[in-house]
Amino acid sequence: MNRLAGVTSPYLLQHADNPVDWWPWGPEAFEEARRRDVPVLLSVGYSACHWCHVMAHESFEDEATAAVLNEHFVSVKVDREERPDVDAVYMEAVQAATGQGGWPMTVFLTPDAEPFYFGTYFPPEPRHGTPSFRQVLAGVEQAWRERRGEVGEVAARITRDLGERRLGHGAGVLPGEEVPARALLELTREYDARHGGFGGAPKFPPSMVLEFLLRHHARTGSEGALQMVVDTCERMARGGIYDQLGGGFARYAVDREWVVPHFEKMLYDNALMCRVYAHLWRVNGSQSALRVAVETAEFMVRELRTEQGAFASALDADSIGPDGRSHEGAYYVWTREQLREVLGERDAELAAAHYGVSEEGTFPEGGAGVSVLQLPQEEGVFDAERVASVRERLFAARAGRPAPERDDKVVAAWNGLAIAALAEVGAYADRPDLVEAAVCAADLLVRVHLDGAARLSRTSRDGHAGANAGVLEDYGDVAEGFLTLASVTGEGVWLDFAGLLLDHVLVRFTDGDGSLYDTASDAERLIRRPQDPTDNAAPSGWTAAAGALLSYAAQTGSAPHREAAERALGVVAALGARVPRFIGWGLAVTEAALDGPREVAVVGADDDPVRRTFHRAALLGTAPGAVVAVGAPARRDAGAEGGDGGSGVELPLLADRSPQGGRTTAYVCRNFTCDAPTTDLERLRTALGVRVDVDGGRGGDVNGADIKPT
Repeated sequence: MNRLAGVTSPYLLQHADNPVDWWPWGPEAFEEARRRDVPVLLSVGYSACHWCHVMAHESFEDEATAAVLNEHFVSVKVDREERPDVDAVYMEAVQAATGQGGWPMTVFLTPDAEPFYFGTYFPPEPRHGTPSFRQVLAGVEQAWRERRGEVGEVAARITRDLGERRLGHGAGVLPGEEVPARALLELTREYDARHGGFGGAPKFPPSMVLEFLLRHHARTGSEGALQMVVDTCERMARGGIYDQLGGGFARYAVDREWVVPHFEKMLYDNALMCRVYAHLWRVNGSQSALRVAVETAEFMVRELRTEQGAFASALDADSIGPDGRSHEGAYYVWTREQLREVLGERDAELAAAHYGVSEEGTFPEGGAGVSVLQLPQEEGVFDAERVASVRERLFAARAGRPAPERDDKVVAAWNGLAIAALAEVGAYADRPDLVEAAVCAADLLVRVHLDGAARLSRTSRDGHAGANAGVLEDYGDVAEGFLTLASVTGEGVWLDFAGLLLDHVLVRFTDGDGSLYDTASDAERLIRRPQDPTDNAAPSGWTAAAGALLSYAAQTGSAPHREAAERALGVVAALGARVPRFIGWGLAVTEAALDGPREVAVVGADDDPVRRTFHRAALLGTAPGAVVAVGAPARRDAGAEGGDGGSGVELPLLADRSPQGGRTTAYVCRNFTCDAPTTDLERLRTALGVRVDVDGGRGGDVNGADIKPT
């Protein structure tokens, strides 16, 4: 067993039994390379990465390859989810050198951590013009031994070029209305009108862009923006990228039609998409959208929740198939014969028609006749009770299959996203159990990830914090989750925790000109301090922090937080119109800033059912980025007690506000101007753009089969 034994990363532990003498990232590895005068092999991946597993099996488990590595290199293995800063710095170098990137990432470094040769996956034998991994090792070792000066010059030049890169981030002021308008035009050009989504294959769930489009529609009334969301969400929900039996989304589809997924399920994707579908329902009342939101929330709680109450990072794409070997998607795919074994002949025919299981199959990589379940039908009506029964039996039968491995490390940022999604969906669907799951996850982050100085640890496992410091996205996304909890629960303590985190953003992550860095000023020094405002699989730290700063300023009236948010949004002016697909969350935050965002305070007695109705109306408002405070009127003789529904911390928006005539009252403000206090529910609905039934809870059976095509 190598030096990875005892680490907290499940991905690194997968390599602990390799014959490769792996080192974790740290100064000791580079000191060893310097002592032996050999280069460093840096291998970066993550536990749910299919091709990472393939390269591990082909090369890192191979004794002969390991012997070469052990003799001529110091090999360092990094979990990109634990060390996004290391990943970002060297991925930038890989992309600059090769024009592309991905995982596994393979980089060769000098003992001073300077990169000089790059790649991603290397096969065990030469393929399609790509050299074998052994050939790469031989070439790098020879260059190190015979052309050391040239290697040093290349490494120094690459490091210098990376260090000299400067980010043009706009004027550091809030973008005007023309920026999202131009972004919408560019998105329209890239939109796939036939299948939904943007671009071609592979196709990823565009969660942050969809959130921008929903907010743009709410602010401007653009029907084109809403239609792109409606059509994309419907096609994804009908496709194989959505788990038709268990809920939740796979990482991406390999085709543009959303049929065949790359089967890993990530916490961040599901948290973000859960929220998008919930917000779509909030706009148009689609029961299909609310069903997907609730099912995705239930998936996260059922399959990703850890014993400590937070949420694991991912489920693997691969699992053991009927042949006893590991295959991608084996847990999820079906043949007609498998349907008959579970359902009998008659119901198997119904299932095959309903879920698109054909004799030819839709997943060629799985073998002949293997299909991914989807909802391909465009017309016709199925028997709802029979479909529900079929779904339940297939789900139960699937649960008996070998399940995909779970990466059970808890990543702070992604849990922040999950907290926000679960809190909102729980409030919308009248599911207090989902809100409670959000509270439990938030409590774990406070107890385990937050130290006495309110500094975040990036990860934890089994209730123990990891050694890696939180990065900007951790602070931004966790603050976002806490702020959402404050709006949903009325508990001011979550606002206070968000404020502590955002104070770190202002002090340790912000440059003087308003730009933001991914790592803190006192973090480990790499060859470059990473800084990237563009969204990738989740909101960038930059845009996540901007959104949280803006919401916190709206809740508290803090001018420094508002000013920092607006300065950070200057990057949207620079990038929004040119690459809107890669700064969707920044555009969504810009929409909130352009709308105010609106500040809503609901004041009434704790036991007043009208207060609950007004609170629900406030949460269901479509006004972009609106913040909500709810509580009982403060008792001036009670100090900090009262006024927030029981947390003992008063929400600032409730200060000096009281029920009018003894009745629950709502206060709505925007851009330093307040409407007259109202006790009229319809006036509140109109002020916030509420479009769905406030008095109802779920508005129907959101867990039903949803069998009639829309």
